[in-house]
Amino acid sequence: MTVIVLEPNESSNAENETAVDGELDVPRRNAFGHDFRDFEKESMRNAIVQECYRKNHIYQTCEFANKKKEEYGKLNKAEMSIWDLDEPQIDHLLQTAEAIRRDHPHEHWLHLTALIHDLGKVLLHPAFGEEPQWCVVGDTFPLGCAFDNNIVHHQFFKENPDSRNPAFNTKLGIYSENIGLDNITMSWGHAEYMYLQCTAMELILS
Repeated sequence: MTVIVLEPNESSNAENETAVDGELDVPRRNAFGHDFRDFEKESMRNAIVQECYRKNHIYQTCEFANKKKEEYGKLNKAEMSIWDLDEPQIDHLLQTAEAIRRDHPHEHWLHLTALIHDLGKVLLHPAFGEEPQWCVVGDTFPLGCAFDNNIVHHQFFKENPDSRNPAFNTKLGIYSENIGLDNITMSWGHAEYMYLQCTAMELILS
């Protein structure tokens, strides 16, 4: 299989401002000149994305996420390789890894991160329970505390049962300051599943 890494055209690249995040330049527009994550434009695609976010923000509760972590934390669903994914997903992983290797040739950890960053989407696979899209993709946010207004499509949280739980409606919620991310329940999805996988591998290799 030939993997093609698309190059940005000169006209869009010339107008592409970058925001510096640490030592990495983060582009504001993609290779085709479109803004990243512009959820305000009306389009059929954005309508589908918005519906996914609506369901995600309604059903992602602290109880739901903890149940999913318990279920998938057993890591007993199936054994698969990266090549068992759908070809478009494999292409995406390889293209991302190759693009980052081109731009940051000495950041080997980043190449690996790019290659595996979306592997958690196997949750959509029938062998893993064929989870609905709203609990696999989308942004990750903390649960058990007030939903931050900066979360995309924050308005949908008003229908989330946790928003009516007084214990969850303060800035810290059920947590205390400086307890660390390891002790915070995050919304469930492909990123959390990969975290479980990587944590398990760390324990096996240590």
